[in-house]
Amino acid sequence: MRSELLAWFDQHQRELPWRRTKDPYGVWVSEVMLQQTQVDRVIGYWSRFLERFPTVKSLAAAEVADVLSMWTGLGYYSRARNLHRAAQQIVSEHKGRVPREVKDLLELPGFGRYTAGAVASIAFDQETPIVDGNVARVLSRVFEIEGQPQDKVREAKLWERAGELVKGARPGDLNQALMELGATVCVPSSPLCLICPVRAKCKALAHGRVDELPPPRKAMKRKKLELAVAVARRGKDVLLARREEKGLFGGLWELPCVELPGTLEKLLGKRTTSIGPEMVVIERTLTHRDLFLHVFPVKVGARALGKPPPGYVEWKWVPVSERKTLGMSSAMSAVIDEALGDFH
Repeated sequence: MRSELLAWFDQHQRELPWRRTKDPYGVWVSEVMLQQTQVDRVIGYWSRFLERFPTVKSLAAAEVADVLSMWTGLGYYSRARNLHRAAQQIVSEHKGRVPREVKDLLELPGFGRYTAGAVASIAFDQETPIVDGNVARVLSRVFEIEGQPQDKVREAKLWERAGELVKGARPGDLNQALMELGATVCVPSSPLCLICPVRAKCKALAHGRVDELPPPRKAMKRKKLELAVAVARRGKDVLLARREEKGLFGGLWELPCVELPGTLEKLLGKRTTSIGPEMVVIERTLTHRDLFLHVFPVKVGARALGKPPPGYVEWKWVPVSERKTLGMSSAMSAVIDEALGDFH
């Protein structure tokens, strides 16, 4: 399969900016961004991120708020926090150079088996396999590998096959060819088998089982998350708070909020002088949650803010014009856009 895959990749690969570089830092950033995010969306973010943080050292020296700000809209913000922490570790332990060896990469925050294999093979030409969703689908069909996604026996077989295929010349391109094939030809439904470069070797195609493999993931039950959100203004400033690092939206700035049935009165305590009627409800769809943001106008007394509410590490008055310089989820940014237009 190697020769067919590489020849096909050379001719049909998409023109993506991170494929023009062997810089391990650029490769690493692209792989992190591409986790759970579509390629078209990543292109602009990758270029802007590297323009703002052109080296590992510049990323390590940045404030985490700046990193999160550049990540706004990509979601899964733990990826950005891990990227920042890993850069700091690379500076302190590897003199600012991304390690070549998988064992060293796996010691860094945010590096799992896939990311380590991708960076090692693409940037350093090491014969290290990768298995993501696209690769798993290709290998499941070509080798007729049974089992549900996340099944340990199935996963072991996929990694074993990927390990066999990567041995030889151009391991990074081979891995990218497998990913590209899964993304553009061997797609989940209605795959383009007629133009597949390895169709002659595909057991699932030969046995009429392309639509069966791999079996679909069991759908996760979606959860409903409802938050009461406080909009407090003081002149041209708005009150924002930064969450603790852990959990959903960890480390991000936002309007102070509490999960219902909790109350803003309890969250903000005696600092508030009044809480008005609900202004608007903003709905957002997250990966496994349906998010409902119930927005309330709040008046806060003139005295110092003091200790931030539970769940936050700091809070402060921020000029409305400057709030986009902070790391903030797109959902919370939408709340501010909606609420500040009507708040008096």
